[in-house]
Amino acid sequence: MAKWENLSKMGLTSLDLSGSSIPCHLTITGDHAFPLVINCEGQVIMAASTYGSGRIVVFGHESYLTTLPELVENALLWLKGDQTVNMSVGVHTLVMNVAENLSNTSFQAKVMDSFSSDEGFGVYVTNAYSFEGREKDLIAFMKSGGGVLIGGQAWWWASQHPNDNVLQQFSGNKVAGVAGIYFTEHYRKGECLTVDPHIPYSWKTVRLCNDFKDDLEFLLQGVTEFDISGGTFSEVLVHGPLSFPITTNPGGQAMIAGGYYGKGRIIVVSHEGVLGNTKLAPFWNNVVHWLDQGRLGVIGVEANNAFNILSKSGLNCQKTGFRSDLSVFVRTVYGGDHIQKIKEFVAEGRGLLIGGHAWYWAQTHPGHNCLTEFSGNKILNPMGLTILSGIVEEGLFQAPNPSTAIKDNYHFRHLLYRFAQHMIENREITPHEEKYLKKLGRDCACFLQMQYDCYSHLLLVSMLTDILKESGIPQVSEECPVSSSKDHLLLCLATEVYRVCPNPEELVGYLIKNIPLLPAVYNHKIKINVNTADREEWISTGLYLSPGMKTHMSMPTEIIKKGWNVQIGCQTDRLDAGTLKRAPYVCERFPVTSEMMLVHNLWGGLIYLIAPPKTQLRGQKVVVQVSAPAPYYQSGVTSMSEWSVLRMAPAPWAELEFENIILTVPSEVVRSLESPDELAALWDRIMRAIADLAAIPPTFKRKERFVCDVQISHGWMHAGYPIMAHKSPAAEMVSVKHMTTNGLWGPIHELGHNQQRGCWEFPSHTTEATCNLWSVYVHETVLHIPRGKAHEQMVLERRNKRAENYANNGKQLNEWDMWIALETYMQLQETFGWEAFKLVFAAYHNMSGFPSDNKGKMNLYCVIFSETVGMNLTRFFKAWGWPIESATETRLSNLPAWSNHPMAQYK
Repeated sequence: MAKWENLSKMGLTSLDLSGSSIPCHLTITGDHAFPLVINCEGQVIMAASTYGSGRIVVFGHESYLTTLPELVENALLWLKGDQTVNMSVGVHTLVMNVAENLSNTSFQAKVMDSFSSDEGFGVYVTNAYSFEGREKDLIAFMKSGGGVLIGGQAWWWASQHPNDNVLQQFSGNKVAGVAGIYFTEHYRKGECLTVDPHIPYSWKTVRLCNDFKDDLEFLLQGVTEFDISGGTFSEVLVHGPLSFPITTNPGGQAMIAGGYYGKGRIIVVSHEGVLGNTKLAPFWNNVVHWLDQGRLGVIGVEANNAFNILSKSGLNCQKTGFRSDLSVFVRTVYGGDHIQKIKEFVAEGRGLLIGGHAWYWAQTHPGHNCLTEFSGNKILNPMGLTILSGIVEEGLFQAPNPSTAIKDNYHFRHLLYRFAQHMIENREITPHEEKYLKKLGRDCACFLQMQYDCYSHLLLVSMLTDILKESGIPQVSEECPVSSSKDHLLLCLATEVYRVCPNPEELVGYLIKNIPLLPAVYNHKIKINVNTADREEWISTGLYLSPGMKTHMSMPTEIIKKGWNVQIGCQTDRLDAGTLKRAPYVCERFPVTSEMMLVHNLWGGLIYLIAPPKTQLRGQKVVVQVSAPAPYYQSGVTSMSEWSVLRMAPAPWAELEFENIILTVPSEVVRSLESPDELAALWDRIMRAIADLAAIPPTFKRKERFVCDVQISHGWMHAGYPIMAHKSPAAEMVSVKHMTTNGLWGPIHELGHNQQRGCWEFPSHTTEATCNLWSVYVHETVLHIPRGKAHEQMVLERRNKRAENYANNGKQLNEWDMWIALETYMQLQETFGWEAFKLVFAAYHNMSGFPSDNKGKMNLYCVIFSETVGMNLTRFFKAWGWPIESATETRLSNLPAWSNHPMAQYK
């Protein structure tokens, strides 16, 4: 946004708008428009914007041009911009009193009957009714650097033209609309208003002033349902005041949406394939006519699959790339060509039909912000529409009722306004609205992550900040879980608003109660020694930040702008559960882009350095200005005397770093851990055994990580980096006695998941089966607990019964999963030993070009295992229902057959 030299700088502290003039509300949209004056109902009475190289100021009534001379003078000073010499002002004859008011100023005013840029003035002043067909000339004047001051109201015009579109047919909007300022039919009597020292805002301004009934009636003529199929769709976030959803699924996710931008119109669909869907031909016919607005101009079609349908619309369709002389342009969201020209094309009165998804771009551009960097969103964002990176299920959806679409379905701004009413004015929200509150929280998070330098973003930040200060948030914990949609929303908002609000430290006290005051360490040095492989790696620091606590970190030049990050928090799971025991997301990352950087996190957390893949550094140092110490043990580094002090460090999370694994656990479970070296030795044996069975080197390329949390995204534990687990197993994982007496099936199961490889996995059959090979192996070879005691499902009687039942039920492969599938591998192990598995896994390490389907992979596995043990195992695998092909049997026919295999007893 262009900086506004505030009214108060001209000595104006208030504006008396209480006279007989009744102003209209101005709707503002786009990246550059912002309000100057807002009344008590949140209606914008005056606004400003930029377009091209020029500027515009709009007053909601023409009388203000003459009754508020100080305001006009201030506006003119801003409008002339950098034109330091040119103080000439063109004034339309219908507002000639402006010229009289300027007689005692430094401006030279010239009264004229109509606009003409040949006069050489820098600013033009007019009312909203007197353009005499010179709208294009005025826009060109503004675009090239001129300033325009317009005063007027549209409510009277609207009352005389009830069937006309105010946004695009009222004369004032034919100029001001290009810059994102629209006169509307909504009005309120003027009042005395205090001049805000900053750009003003009101949460009431987010309210929609258009129900889009007429637009939807036009677009949905002859359309009763939408067949949204034939591709993987993204969701369209509809966030602009002049944008609206057209078709949504029951969860409120939009797949087709439309809107106004400047003098033009836009329709977006979240997969380009739908543009060629013949079942939607009537809809696309309506769309192209709506976009054309009766011009009967050329429809330029760059998206080829749309041409056959649109060419039957009765309009002149041509296969072409972008041209400025088109009436409507049809393209996909991919490619970064003509972005600025397309935005100007629409703003100046043309139509855009655009289709495509963003999920693939997001998957192939990790670490990038799809909301702002994806080419389609660079066009769509200022138009109040954004394509999100998530996936929406296809389906058959009913067309909305045009008369009630906004209230009956989900609209971001409408629900946001209703939620603000509920929180600030204690208005009731309906059950229908309440069911969408969680989605509203997610959408607010997406919009805030765009971090736009525009009024709509500043409005949302200010509005949500005030709501959070007013209401606070639930003090969620394991002892105080929350489940209401409103609490979900507030917790989501707290994280995102804290991240982007101008004064986050001021917000903390409203959000987090009873923050403990922890003893601090100052200027702590962290030495970096890394040699990462093809994946990023977390580097523990042993330091902690309390909720809202800030610290500066000094970075060595070797890691600045090299893909490094600082991470605050270890609990990286995003929660989407009905009941929450913590906020949905409590981790924060900061790219290392400067020598000195400030980091903080609303929820606090352990401090990590995140090293990018394929990075080698040794000896460089990072300095953390202030932090709290955490219990942190490193094998071969931390002495027992040091540990006796460190284990009492006050941070709530502790880390134990061993040869091949790092355990992050609640600090209370290590307070009594007197011999971490014994625990380290046991975990070292466990991890070497895992490597041994996987046929990989004993030192992992990247140490595995376990993080215990009060709540995780799914399951009791789940694999990954880090492996996430609930808090309760933490004490067992740091107890040598428990591990050697009772075993540790679950954690080893997850470590086994991390060793699974797609080339010998047959999802979904073996997903929860082959990982248990490591559970059995570690328990028997390291913990010395036999398989029958390691897990109740591994008792021999149960195993035999499962195999018998499976065989007697016809050996149906759709039943071959988890424990049944594991039995197949156990029978192989009990005959051929663990060494056979090690050799098989080793063989896969030296192969490439694997089949992608389960049938092909299962036949390959049969071949490799058979050749490894020197025996034809086809009968065995066929007895388990595997789809063994005749080619596989032929290839292995020279090997002795395994005829007395364990399944042979079942006929």
